[in-house]
Amino acid sequence: MKKLDKLILGSFIGPFLLTFVVVDFILLIVNMLKYFDEIFGKGLSFWVYAELIGYFVVSISPMALPLAVLLSSLMTFGNLGEHFELTAIKSSGISLVRALRPIAVFTVFLVIAAFLSNNFVVPKVNLKTFGLLYDIRMKSPALDIREGIFYAGIPGFSIKVNEKIGDNDLKDIIIYSTKNGQLGNLEVTVADSGRMEKFFNENYMKLTLYHGTNYSEDRAMRGINENPVPFDRSTFDENVIIFSMDEFQLSRTPEDLWSTNRAIKNISQIKDGLDSIYTKINDEKFNTYQSAEGIYPFFARERGLDPVAEILDRKAIDDSIRKDKTEKMRAIQDSLNQAKKLAMEPDTSKVLVSNPEDKLKAQQDSGKVLSVKTNGNLAKSDSIFQAKTLKRKERDLSKEEEEDLVANPIEDTRVVLSKNRRTTPLTAREKELIDSAVFKRGYRSNAITMALNNSRSLKNNFGIKKTQIENYEREYRRFEIAWYQKYTQAFACFVMFLIGAPLGAIIKKGGLGMPVLVSIIFFIVYYMLTITGEKWAKEGLTDPLIGTWFSCVMLLPFGLFFLKQARKDARLFEPDFYLEWWKGVKKRLFKKNTVEA
Repeated sequence: MKKLDKLILGSFIGPFLLTFVVVDFILLIVNMLKYFDEIFGKGLSFWVYAELIGYFVVSISPMALPLAVLLSSLMTFGNLGEHFELTAIKSSGISLVRALRPIAVFTVFLVIAAFLSNNFVVPKVNLKTFGLLYDIRMKSPALDIREGIFYAGIPGFSIKVNEKIGDNDLKDIIIYSTKNGQLGNLEVTVADSGRMEKFFNENYMKLTLYHGTNYSEDRAMRGINENPVPFDRSTFDENVIIFSMDEFQLSRTPEDLWSTNRAIKNISQIKDGLDSIYTKINDEKFNTYQSAEGIYPFFARERGLDPVAEILDRKAIDDSIRKDKTEKMRAIQDSLNQAKKLAMEPDTSKVLVSNPEDKLKAQQDSGKVLSVKTNGNLAKSDSIFQAKTLKRKERDLSKEEEEDLVANPIEDTRVVLSKNRRTTPLTAREKELIDSAVFKRGYRSNAITMALNNSRSLKNNFGIKKTQIENYEREYRRFEIAWYQKYTQAFACFVMFLIGAPLGAIIKKGGLGMPVLVSIIFFIVYYMLTITGEKWAKEGLTDPLIGTWFSCVMLLPFGLFFLKQARKDARLFEPDFYLEWWKGVKKRLFKKNTVEA
């Protein structure tokens, strides 16, 4: 590496690390503010909050990297231009593109590292973040009993203390019991003083009450002839109540509950999720065709409502995969059952027959059974055969027909039915009788009503299926967006470098003034374009590939334009540049008007 590369890269690394930490901290504060009311005030230890903050820092790093690259590259080349170092580099015959090369190479490696982080590190950290954040949300607030305020944080009780001495001593205590969902003041405890003490690793709390009274009353039932409800009152010098503190402990939820979230999946897992969602979509479309065909059986009697070839091909693939899985599971289950059966089966080789006559009798009995099983005369006494023979006798068929019936009884039945079927056309009188039966008995109106009901059922079915398919398709698009984001968030670092470095060379201002302002403007534009493209993709207005790459594609021409202007030493941010440009425009307009005159 040459000294020039070391100089430029060294002047870039420091601002990059500093700006990355600052931007990450700002984004961390913004994200933490969204959950401030839910995660603080729970009495958690410092290490729990430190773990959550660490997860947040890694989760928001994909968004912080592009802004850090933009700001640091703009500051680096702004400082080089402000101190005339960039001018000296150009005067020595080194072009601006050559001066950009060390930071460009560093940005390329940063893009690769950002992609690997988005694909492997961030999903695992997101899984940890979701689990810990959910557990903190579900945890009850810390035990905080205040003076003169009813505290209902302990399940089943409402406690009021008029005076609190220190953290444990209490005076003038009133406790209402709300166990079993009962309301009102049916169970009340009043005490002059008391003391709270936690024990058993703070899993339980003992509340010792001194000099008080317990009031207990049954709930009155509504009725005219109701007897007075029992009322108990008892005094005590010391009363101990044990409270469970399980609600105030942080319990960790299994991470498998978030296994279907797309934010915790890498690219291969997202592809599996896309395949599963597409299978659901295809099954819903196939079932729609089947249900529509079942609603109109008369229509589908001689013709079918077949799905398109694409749906049928996908259905065949999915069915084959399901069949293979089912066969594998069945083979595993059969092997397990066979092993269990062999384990439970006694060893007959070691059984001794005590009586030889019993052994011989068993062999004879088994032989009889075998002879019965091999007897072929059983088929003639079959009940189906007897029924068909009885029908043959009742029909009084010829000898040839009887022999044909014995040989092929099913085909013979069809032949007999076909012989009894009428082949001559209907007469005018018969048609008139049929029409009168159809119209006078309401068959036509019933048919219309049935067709209308079937149409309504089909419409409702289509509406439900359409909603389900749209939900699956929306989830499919979101999975695709999560897939493409792993590339776009990494490539955005290079786009921001193309914008920031030439802008710094043009502005020639270092520090935190103009560079910060320009960086914030371009980052806001990048963020708005990203949100807009993803929204279009989620709603199906555009392809998810176009929606996720929309911000990078829109900002890339700006970077190339700034690079071209920086190579020409354009003064885009100086008023004289625009004054000269306006004078040139006016001069061309004046010449044009003079020629026309």
